[in-house]
Order: sequence, then C-alpha cells, then structure tokens
Amino acid sequence: TDDGAAPLAGLGTMVRFVLRRDCIRLPAWIIGHGLFVIYITAALPQLAPNERDLAGLTTLLTQPVGRMFTGPAIGLDDPTYERFFAAGYAPYLFILAALMNIFLVTRHTRAEEQSGRAELLRAGVLGRHTMLTATLLVAALANLAAGGVVTALTLGAGYPAHGSILVGAATGMTGMVFAGITAVTVQINEFSRAAAGMAGAVLGAAFVLRAVGDMAEVGGSALSWVSPLGWAAQTAPYVDNLWWPLALSAGLAAITIITAFALQDRRDFGASLVPPRPGNPRAHPVLGHPLGLAARLQRGGFLGWGFAILALGVIDGLFTQAMLDAGDAMPPELQAVFGSEQLLEGYIGFLGRFVAILTAAYVVYAIQTLRTEETTGRADAVLATAVSRPGWLGAHIVVIALGAMVMLVVTGIGTGIAAAAVTDEASLIGEVTLAHLATAPAVLVVLGLTAGFFGILPRLMTLIGWLAVAVIAIVELFGEMLDLPDWFRALSPLWHLPTVPVEDFDVAPFVILLGIAVATAVIGLAAFRRRQIHIR
Repeated sequence: TDDGAAPLAGLGTMVRFVLRRDCIRLPAWIIGHGLFVIYITAALPQLAPNERDLAGLTTLLTQPVGRMFTGPAIGLDDPTYERFFAAGYAPYLFILAALMNIFLVTRHTRAEEQSGRAELLRAGVLGRHTMLTATLLVAALANLAAGGVVTALTLGAGYPAHGSILVGAATGMTGMVFAGITAVTVQINEFSRAAAGMAGAVLGAAFVLRAVGDMAEVGGSALSWVSPLGWAAQTAPYVDNLWWPLALSAGLAAITIITAFALQDRRDFGASLVPPRPGNPRAHPVLGHPLGLAARLQRGGFLGWGFAILALGVIDGLFTQAMLDAGDAMPPELQAVFGSEQLLEGYIGFLGRFVAILTAAYVVYAIQTLRTEETTGRADAVLATAVSRPGWLGAHIVVIALGAMVMLVVTGIGTGIAAAAVTDEASLIGEVTLAHLATAPAVLVVLGLTAGFFGILPRLMTLIGWLAVAVIAIVELFGEMLDLPDWFRALSPLWHLPTVPVEDFDVAPFVILLGIAVATAVIGLAAFRRRQIHIR
C-alpha cells in the first residue's frame, strides 16, 4: 500500500539505522577480508622463500582441477608472489564479498518484513523504497571499504599499485553484483531463508560456470565469461590489468538493482511475487514428534550445507593426483603441511580435518535455528503442548548431531571415490572415510558448546560457536605456519585428535571429547529448563 510519503522519505535516518544495527557484523566481514589478505601475503614467502620456488607450486593451480578450484591461472607461466596471490586466492575474496552482500541485503529487507519490524518503521514517515535504498547504500559503503582494505594491504605487502587497486575494485564490484541479485531474490521470496538460498544458488551456479570454463583451458574459455566471478578473474591483476571486464559487473549490478525496485512496485508490502506453496491440510504424523519436527526444520540447512561440503570434498579428492605430481617440486615448507615423508597420507588427513571445520560451521549454523524459533514465538506453540523443554532442545541436538555425522561419512566416501578415481587406488575410499570419521568428536564438542550456551546465555551462543570454529580453523590451517603456542592449539578440540591415517587412531582423546560434548549439551538442557523463554 502507498501511505502518501515520498518514495525515499527518511532515507538518511534508515542508513544510520542500518549502520547502527550492523556496527559489529559489517566490520567483522571487512576485517575478514583484510585478515585473509594478510595471511596469504605473509604465507607465500614462508612457503616459497624465493619467487623462483613458486614454480613448484604453480602445478597445483595450472592443472585442470586446480583451475576449477581457483581460477584461469593467468600469468603463472612466470609466477611472482602477487600473480600467485591473484590467481590462487583473490577468487576467494570475490566469493567472500558475495556472501557478505547476500546476508546484508537479506537481513535488512526480507527478514525485516518477515519479522514485522519493517511494518512498524513504515508506519512512520518512511517511503516505500527507503529500506531497500538504504540497504543498498550501506552495501555500497561496505564493498568500498572491503575493496579499500584489500587494496591497502596488498600495497602494504609490496605488490604493484595498479594490480592492487584492480583486485580491490574487483572485490567490491563483485559484492555489488550479488547485492543486486539478492535485492531481486528478496522480492521473489516471502521468507528470508528462501531469498538467501536463491541468491546463494546463483553464487553456486556462477562458481560452477566459472570453474567449468576455466578447466577447459588456461586463461579461461567462453564459458568463463558467463559468470560474474569469471569477469573478476579475467581482469588479470598484476598481469594484463584489464579494467573493462568490471564494466560487465557494473552493468549487471545496475540491471539487477533497477529490476529490484521495479519488482518492489509490483508487490504488496510483506508479500512476495511468488507466493509460498500452501502446505498439506494435514501434517505428516512424523511432525507430531519433536524429532520429526526438528528434522523438518533442519532439513533445508542440512541439504544445502551437505551438498556444498560434499561437492568441495569431491573437488579436493580429484585434486589428489595433482598434489602427488607436484610433490617432488613442492617447497619443503608446503610439504610439511601435509607431511613431507607421507604426502598422500598427510593430504588425506588434511582433507578429513578440513571437512571437520566446515561441518563444525554447519552445526553452529544449524543450532541458530533454535534461537530463531524462540525469538519468533514458534517455540512457544510447541512448548505449550506436552513437549518438554529438554525434549524440544534435545531433539534438535540429536538431529543436528546425526546430520553432522552423515555429512562426514558421505563426504568421506565421495572424496575417497574421487581420489581413487584419479590415482587408481581403491583402498583410498576406506582410508579417506576413516580420516573424516576420526574428527567426529571435535564437531560434536562444538555442537555441545553452542547448545550449552543456548541454555545458559543464548545471546552469546552464536558468538561462542563461531569463535570456536575460528579457533579450530586457525589452529588447523595456520598453526604450523604461524608457529602457534601449544596453549592456543589446545583450545581446538581437533588438535587433541590424531591425524588419521598419518597417526594411529587413539581411543582415549576420542572418548574424552565425546564425553565433553555430551556434558556440555546436558548442561544446556538443564539450564534451558530453568531460564526464561525469549531472554535476550
């Protein structure tokens, strides 16, 4: 409906409001871009003390599987630190910027309408397009800041100015493309998760198109140019320094943003262009049980995360032979990451632990569903029945734990099959699967920890969960390279588990960590029985 206010009435106030609400989230995303650049620019000289040593690493990126995973490998026939950074790691900055914008736009548009808060704001002097405009302006500021941080830090690393500015611009422009795409998906879908999921599917499709196109040949093929991620990579920073591909990104961002405003004019406030599918008039009997309801609520997240982790695992498995081919020429510093004497076994162990990090991230994401159910009042309707609080919370914990175990097993099997296919060693299927399963207690500890804080201090649950995932990732991925002290490494539950198959399986830490996971979950169940619902 139109309340007679100007379309952009209250824009300045809304911009300040969005910035105030995201005063922690947006700086965290931008700092994340910076930390990624700092780590890579510092790690490359550690892995290859001289630029000529990079030749042993380029095989990892120039092989077809390597190009699928990173980019078109432009300029790696004469590698330098900055070219290696742009070819192998800048594509992940583009993905990071895309994710930042997907979550930002969804959070301040469709999620606000879904919760009813936007209706309260529109009841004042606020224009029809004010919220979307304010969100996109904040997205532009965030992308400008992220691109500026990337540029400043690459310049600080001694990389050439032209290429550094181009990498920063490509990062920010890719972010704006997906801000525009998400601005469209929030008009189409009535629920924020569906809108974010659709935008995420577009990002996934862009990655696949770019990957297949780059696999075809070094430098990319025609299919690479179908993807906005491909446009950013084709700027070839530090090699050709092409600016014109970013015109394609700017054009798509403009088209999607204009489309979003046009679609917003065609729908009622709070509604969507595509109405949600009506449910069955009678619920399935399974939904009458807490476990069945929990499984239904967790299904979307499980399938989305599970498919993505499995796809990444298969790609890593296909990368096995390329890793072995590059083994002899690989610098000793990089060999040490996987085990210089047992490169294949070390790589298998690394894959299992890397998937464990991703699965731990899934359980944190999944348990946030509990907080959403509580704050929206849907948990009240369930708890008003004969379902007890421990039964409700415990059902979700069980479903999430089972989902995490399924992810580890299925990803292990899929990765093993891929590794066996490229190496002709069928025994790798079992070894890779066991390497994944050996990390299960660490994942369950993260689940137990977040469940414990949900019962005690729910407002800290998300922070503690993601902090635990960050600690595990830092210790596993950067511990050796940064020579982290043992006391910090001990904070990661994964550090206490042996790296199978490099090390023999040890029952003691496996059982102890399982006990910690169960104990923290029980504490959360007990605390949830006593605390007030909707506590902030």
